[in-house]
Amino acid sequence: MGRSTFWQQAEQHLVRYGGAFTPRVIDRAEGCRVWDEEGRAILDFTSGQMSAVLGHAHPDVVATVSASVARLDHLFSGMLSRPVVDLATRLAGLLPAPLERTLLLTTGAESNEAAIKMAKLFTGRFEVVSFDQSWHGMTSGAASATFSAGRRGYGPAVPGNLTLPTPNAYRSPFRHPDGSYDWEAELDYGFRMIDQQSVGSLAACLVEPILSSGGIIELPEGYLARLREHCDRRGMLLVLDEAQTGVGRTGTLFAFERDGVVPDVLTLSKTLGAGLPVAAVVTTAAIEETCHERGFLFFTTHVSDPLAASVALTVLDVVEREGLVERAARLGVELTARLDGLRDRFEEVGDVRGRGLLQGIELVRDKATKAPADELGRAVTTACLERGLHLNIVQLPGMGGIFRIAPPLTIEDDDLHRGIDILGEAIEACVAAG
Repeated sequence: MGRSTFWQQAEQHLVRYGGAFTPRVIDRAEGCRVWDEEGRAILDFTSGQMSAVLGHAHPDVVATVSASVARLDHLFSGMLSRPVVDLATRLAGLLPAPLERTLLLTTGAESNEAAIKMAKLFTGRFEVVSFDQSWHGMTSGAASATFSAGRRGYGPAVPGNLTLPTPNAYRSPFRHPDGSYDWEAELDYGFRMIDQQSVGSLAACLVEPILSSGGIIELPEGYLARLREHCDRRGMLLVLDEAQTGVGRTGTLFAFERDGVVPDVLTLSKTLGAGLPVAAVVTTAAIEETCHERGFLFFTTHVSDPLAASVALTVLDVVEREGLVERAARLGVELTARLDGLRDRFEEVGDVRGRGLLQGIELVRDKATKAPADELGRAVTTACLERGLHLNIVQLPGMGGIFRIAPPLTIEDDDLHRGIDILGEAIEACVAAG
């Protein structure tokens, strides 16, 4: 089949689900690269869909999948296998007390859906608070807690979803007299608004430690502790969505470790399966027991699948054996330095933010006005791909083009620097072209 026929058939037979498709037909992937059908290599700076922390086709994952498919991949959802219990035990050992009970699922939206239902059942309430640039998934409950995109045209969302202002240090209007960011005032203001809107049924606050689809917005140090206080004061559960920040990407095994704040419920996905469909909800014994007594139901086709558990166990093994958490921390320092260099070099690079190997830059027309530079962002994306680098750009209302940079944790130092070199060349060329 020729390329023109491929794209004709794609247009005729595929449902488009958001954004344009990358104009390459991808043939294979290995390590930190994918190759198109013409044999052109592309550095993958998004780890697939922000998931492949071990790169593509890691031999340990390939071996695990092959063995599991041949021996034990899928069961009746009421049956248990050793990999599932082994994974739950492993996660309990890696996470701080009192997080110790795991529900094994397949996607991030599904894990957030289960966490929301659990929080509602445990508290007997129904209101869920999330950031106004959040992304938690596309299923009904998770989508109702998602505010960065996808809210128009579908009718009523699930009742009871309220928003906090996203703590965007670059663009927030909350400032100290010296011009520095006043996140404490912003958070307190946000909860005053929540209290005004609430009907007295606050169940949970669902947030990401670093908002990825929301523009690589990192919670300031101290924010999570203050958020925990606000939740405790109102009897709400704190639910952390670490779909993209978990399993080492930020330089700690879980992003919340930096803050020393333990959530009531933790959701994991993307990185836990390193590109394969694996997700988990981890909570406390007290929450799980109360929910069980009240009839908690989340009996799905792929709950507790042994294949998913085996893959997750392998991912955790490789991360530990290869020291990938420490590697992400070290490479993250180098990445920050390189991105800071781009900010110093270009008037159009307004901000650098993130942690470890989840970082981003925001493109603007100029640093003084911070005016969004949407056209430049799209041009740079195309120029990067032409030079052999795949980057994902987030374009949100009122914000510039934000590049998400999240290569595999296994990326070689030279490849990381080569990717930033290409990004710099692309920005330079696009700025020069006007």
